[in-house]
Amino acid sequence: MKHIPVASLADIERIEQTPLQERMEAFTTLDILRSAARRWPERAAIRFLPRGRADDEARTVSYAELLENVYRTANFFNDLGIGGHDVVSYLLPNLPETHYVIWGGQAAGIVNAVNPLLQPRQIADILADAGSKVLVTLGEALSPELWALALAVRKLYPGLEHIVAIGGEDRPQDGILSYESRLGRYDGTRLASGRQIAPEDIAAYFHTGGTTGTPKLAMQTHMGEAYEAWVIAMLAGLNERDEILLGLPLFHVNAVIISGLAAFLAGSGTVLLSPQGFRGPDVLPHFWRVVEKYRATLFSAVPTIYAALLNIDKGGADVSSLRFAICGAAPMPVETFRAFEAQTGIRILEGYGLTEGTCASALNPPDGERRIGSIGIRFPYQDMKTVRIDEQGGRAEDCADEEIGVIAIKGPNVIGGYKQERHNEGLFTEDGWLLTGDLARRDKDGYFWLTGRAKDLIIRGGHNIDPGMIEDCLHAHPAVALAAAVGRPDAYAGEIPVAYVQLKPGVDADEEELTRFARANTPEKGAAPERVHIIAEMPVTAVGKIFKPQLRRMAAEMHFRPLLQAALGRDVDVRARADERYGTVIVIGAGGRDQASDAAMNMKETIAAAMAPYAFRWEMAPRDE
Repeated sequence: MKHIPVASLADIERIEQTPLQERMEAFTTLDILRSAARRWPERAAIRFLPRGRADDEARTVSYAELLENVYRTANFFNDLGIGGHDVVSYLLPNLPETHYVIWGGQAAGIVNAVNPLLQPRQIADILADAGSKVLVTLGEALSPELWALALAVRKLYPGLEHIVAIGGEDRPQDGILSYESRLGRYDGTRLASGRQIAPEDIAAYFHTGGTTGTPKLAMQTHMGEAYEAWVIAMLAGLNERDEILLGLPLFHVNAVIISGLAAFLAGSGTVLLSPQGFRGPDVLPHFWRVVEKYRATLFSAVPTIYAALLNIDKGGADVSSLRFAICGAAPMPVETFRAFEAQTGIRILEGYGLTEGTCASALNPPDGERRIGSIGIRFPYQDMKTVRIDEQGGRAEDCADEEIGVIAIKGPNVIGGYKQERHNEGLFTEDGWLLTGDLARRDKDGYFWLTGRAKDLIIRGGHNIDPGMIEDCLHAHPAVALAAAVGRPDAYAGEIPVAYVQLKPGVDADEEELTRFARANTPEKGAAPERVHIIAEMPVTAVGKIFKPQLRRMAAEMHFRPLLQAALGRDVDVRARADERYGTVIVIGAGGRDQASDAAMNMKETIAAAMAPYAFRWEMAPRDE
């Protein structure tokens, strides 16, 4: 894979002087795997560590074996009636077979990744919207939980024709087929269907919009995925000597593209860190030893993983092979960023992406200046800007440098829309820019800085939570008139869900009761609010919509006030204010008029230490004694 150094926006513009089609060699995911098997047949494409430990006996899959199993899987699916417009869904942990299903599903038709942490009703809705014919999961012997989930989904979605069980029994009379017992029947050298895949063909449906609420199926093309693989491999300089650690889940685009397809395009090896990825109980305690044993050069993770690794002693492990690590999904607190680099010596590159952009859209340049706290500069051949949105939701005009607006993207990685047409309203501007819903400012050098989200998603440790399901749950309580869920700051997870409610007139309820009710009835455990707060009147806009920015500021004040009082050992005034440049700034009234005094400087040091784990700007304001 040819690495083209990128240090600035000017380098990107020089790259774009050559047409993209002349840069890329493969335009479908199957062609990427074919090329890799031809060039590096014996090279280990996948090493699977059952517990994610350095002393695990790794299960190794070569590039030749990967392609063979992808062909067999595609031909198996084809025999089940999967053609170019048909859909295979999967509920799987991180296994070599998961890769066979992903790429075999795309070779036969369209593959649909599903988060196994969702409830049966949500999964059934996703499969129904996708029109899935086949669901692949683990058999009962390997995972009683996943198997029970798959059976529950089938009851709710009668359109499912087959369940394919990895490590399961073959019961064709019940529509249940054993993956292993049938795979050997199929050709491993070609697509028996003779399908000619076009770059613009749909490759995958990835659901987005949070882990609760109505799922939206982003339609990703072969060209979009191939472009993402090429641009990531090119920018990162991936090659056949790299070893990439995979700890994020293979139902998410980050793992599928960055730690999967981009690695395969470059002939890199991938190391699967247990079926549960970073969630595996042995993975983080043994992480540094795995790096040392496999001479890992790259991994991708969310901020909470970096925070956790700060507490894991390297134990003398040699981690000098790591060239850099990639962080996305949520803003990285600056202090965590600096502490991780200082403690490990590993460079972190922060980036930005979304499912609607196939995976990633911006990255701090590997060969240039990293601006800590920014999400970097745009990718080559993909445009990115900020825009002002008018009251009707249409684009008013482009933002000037340093002006906050909604991020808009356009390029080969941008989806054409959601499969469900009902979700496409307001997704694009009239001239074809996709509106991400994320708020940012762009500086004069082309670096983007996130300042908030126009969308109301709560991001808990990189895990998207739709507040709508929490609100629907609370609205079912007889005492609740209005409910709104937002994220409150958290040092580890970034955000934790909390909710605010306005009670019906003349009805009594207390916060403890409402909190218990929400925790018991919110469909997903991770989405259950930490606390429900009762307020006299819900803040609303001029047109009567609940004004969530004010609630988020209230949650921030409620969190930081006791934190700072404990740190300083005294009462302090804490106020969260809106800021045109930084989104939200925490104002701390804790000192006298002389802000340069020794006492004030000591207070600033104490406050800085307390605020270090958070991705918030703060300022100290005078307070009369």
